[in-house]
Amino acid sequence: MSLGALISNLVFGLLIGGAARFAVPGPDPMPMWLTATLGLLGSMVGGAASLVLYGSHGVTANRTHLFVTLLLEIAAAAAFLILYRRFVQHRPISGPGSEKFPERGVGIERMREGFRRAGIDPDDPMGSIQARLGGQKRPAQAPEPHPDHGDELEKLKELHDEGVLTDDEYAAARERLRRY
Repeated sequence: MSLGALISNLVFGLLIGGAARFAVPGPDPMPMWLTATLGLLGSMVGGAASLVLYGSHGVTANRTHLFVTLLLEIAAAAAFLILYRRFVQHRPISGPGSEKFPERGVGIERMREGFRRAGIDPDDPMGSIQARLGGQKRPAQAPEPHPDHGDELEKLKELHDEGVLTDDEYAAARERLRRY
């Protein structure tokens, strides 16, 4: 095998493994070499399934066969990823616990330690990041105003009469309410 063929196989394996990681929901932190390995295994199994399906000359017969072969390779790599997640990481594929950062697996302890050094809790990364940003949370969505703004208009009028709102502020607030 030439060096060019070896490099192209590794790149193709990395692409297939990346597509499989994209297809399976949930975080899948793993080293690049493991992604490429999953992709290469998926390529071999998907290619073998394509050979069984189309025969030795039918795999590259037309674009449809090539596309089906590619889908079979991605599906096989996704199956290997699911097996890795289930039997190595001991995580469910879907449901509760599937979106949680894994506790086992190749390179996971090293990644968890890196997160801890950065001050990020791997089990609650968004909470850690929000705490580092000064406790700011995502802004809550404003409740939908009711079509009848009688109470709000009354409050605005009271604030205007008490001198809290100027004439311009009162007019602008009243106009905003009427737009809803």
